[in-house]
Amino acid sequence: MNMIETHDLTKSYGHFQAVSNVNLHIPKGRVYGFVGPNGAGKSTTMKMLLGLTVPTKGSFSINGKTYPKDREEILRNTGSFIEAPAFYGNLTGEENLDLIRRILKLPKSSVAEALELVGLTPFQKRLAKKYSLGMKQRLGLAGALIGRPQLLILDEPTNGLDPAGIHEIRELIRSLPKQFDCTVLVSSHLLSEIQLMADHIGILNRGELLFEGPLEELKAYAASNGYPVDNLEDTFLALVHQAEERGWEK
Repeated sequence: MNMIETHDLTKSYGHFQAVSNVNLHIPKGRVYGFVGPNGAGKSTTMKMLLGLTVPTKGSFSINGKTYPKDREEILRNTGSFIEAPAFYGNLTGEENLDLIRRILKLPKSSVAEALELVGLTPFQKRLAKKYSLGMKQRLGLAGALIGRPQLLILDEPTNGLDPAGIHEIRELIRSLPKQFDCTVLVSSHLLSEIQLMADHIGILNRGELLFEGPLEELKAYAASNGYPVDNLEDTFLALVHQAEERGWEK
């Protein structure tokens, strides 16, 4: 069964189509990597799934629930991290998470658990405005994880982290489906990053879905189309380049 299914999901801003007839099939209990260049439409798609922007056309369902009819139930079971997380700078990391805990009516212990998961326990009493960019990314991830949601939607969660931090967050994301019985949708503009944590991938460019499936299928697809397969980043670039050429020919 799929956790997320979209049907011709489309978002237009005037004459500009940010997302065009996208059909996603995101399996339950897996890490799904959403890959594409900056401006490909990844964040817009994620915002539609979270009800932060309304689709121009198409529909989607999450865990069998349809939007907008079941919007509240969908959001109750979804944790998210979209773009740069916003916090109250004059509150500590712990206090910022406690606000989320109260809204979600979770036990007090959930704050400490979330901080421990992302490695922020030593800095829980520090004011959020004094956090580094990497620490803010971790706090945003803690906020997404705090309710132990069935679905996590994470937009570029390793931005601003040093190599050690990227490795830690990558390993954490990889472990989440088994640890919490959840599904993770995670975006990046780097296929090389996604391939280290995702089971399935979707490649988006200029709002169009170029490929969807397991990594093994991507390699087979690339080989059958004469794309390079030794380096997945080259495969990704070849796919995008081919799509760009098709766009120029139209």
